[in-house]
Amino acid sequence: MNIYEINTVEQTLDALHNDAKKDFMRIGKGLVKSAFRPMQPIDFKHAYLPISREQGETIRQLIVGNDCKNIVEFGTSFGISTIYLADAARENGGNVVTTELLENKARQALQNIEDAGLTDYVDLRIGDAMETLKDYDKSIDFLFLDGWKDLYLLLFRLLESRFHKNTLIYADNMDMTGTQDYANYILRKKDKYATQVIHNGKAYLSKFL
Repeated sequence: MNIYEINTVEQTLDALHNDAKKDFMRIGKGLVKSAFRPMQPIDFKHAYLPISREQGETIRQLIVGNDCKNIVEFGTSFGISTIYLADAARENGGNVVTTELLENKARQALQNIEDAGLTDYVDLRIGDAMETLKDYDKSIDFLFLDGWKDLYLLLFRLLESRFHKNTLIYADNMDMTGTQDYANYILRKKDKYATQVIHNGKAYLSKFL
């Protein structure tokens, strides 16, 4: 990777992380909409809900350090996490298949990924991840879970047959409501998964044994 590529990625990430600092206002508007009914993804169509820089760097190091090539992401949002994933995939000669339910987010994510110079390394599928990923037929080296929390376990089970020895699974927002079914499943399967809690309880990192 040359200096121009590094600068393009980092400049794009800087701009996106800075804009994401305004999320507290966007999230507040979404919470108002959901005051009288269960929350829905559409309530947060303008919010990044991003990973932190620290998480992004950890993910990038995990992918590069373990030579992960086939990377799957659940929950593109505006593309911050996807850029970290794709930047690491580029270094390894791999690619990212990612999925986003909301079309407005997906379209902006595609632009952000292009701004970072990473379009060639990303296949972004728009729609329900249970549909857009059901035909994924490659072995998975790295799975990143960061979409709607109630779907973590369902999507994990959908893709589980594509895991191989040493597949890594990074699940974000494990301190949020909705992830408990996934947590119970992954922690109960100690014969199949080695799991550690990282980033002060915010995420689980699991390895298929």
